[in-house]
Amino acid sequence: MAQDLTEKELLKMQIDQLKKEVKNERAMISKTGKELKDYVEANAGDDPLLKGIPEDKNPFKEKGGCMIS
Repeated sequence: MAQDLTEKELLKMQIDQLKKEVKNERAMISKTGKELKDYVEANAGDDPLLKGIPEDKNPFKEKGGCMIS
């Protein structure tokens, strides 16, 4: 798609993107990093990647084995 655009169109797209990005609210990493750490620690007990999924609720468990006779 980008190959079909002229240089002027590409520059206009870049300017439009920069206009969108400049409107984003900025926050200091020292604040957001602490908030993210607190959120992860508060929700660690509910995280299935940390505690695992009970076998009876696991939709991906093996349904049965393959038997060759």
